[in-house]
Amino acid sequence: MRRPEAHAGDRRHGPGRVILALYLIFVIGTVSRSAAQISTRWHEAPLAYGLSAFAAVVYVVALVSLSMRGRRAWWVSVVALSVELAGVLVVGTWSLVAPAMFPDATVWSDYGLGYLLIPLVLPVAGLWWLLSPRGARAEDG
Repeated sequence: MRRPEAHAGDRRHGPGRVILALYLIFVIGTVSRSAAQISTRWHEAPLAYGLSAFAAVVYVVALVSLSMRGRRAWWVSVVALSVELAGVLVVGTWSLVAPAMFPDATVWSDYGLGYLLIPLVLPVAGLWWLLSPRGARAEDG
C-alpha cells in the first residue's frame, strides 16, 4: 500500500511534524500550568504568572498557524515564533539579572532551563523550518 504524498506546501510533514508535536506539548503544558497558577496563586507572582499566560497564548497561535497552509498562516507563524524567541531571550535575561522579580519560574525563565532549554531551541528550529526552501513553499499554498 502506498502512502499518500505530502502537499508541497504542507508543513505538517518531515521536520514540521516534530515541531508541531513539540508545540502541542507546550500548549498543553503552558495553558494548564498558567491557568492553575493564575486561579490559585496569582498574588504570589503576578509577573511570572502573567508571562506564563502570555507564553501560552504565543504557543497556541504558533501551533495553529504552523498547522495551516497559505501565505497568511506562514506570516503569522513567522511573527509568532519571532515573538516567542524574543520573549525567551528577554525573560531569560530578565530572570537572571533580576531574580527577585520572579519568585516563581515561567516557561521562559533562565532561557527555558527548567524545560531542558526547549523553549529556546524550539522557535529557532521553527524559524529555520519556515525559512527553509521546503517550509517557505508553504507560503504559496
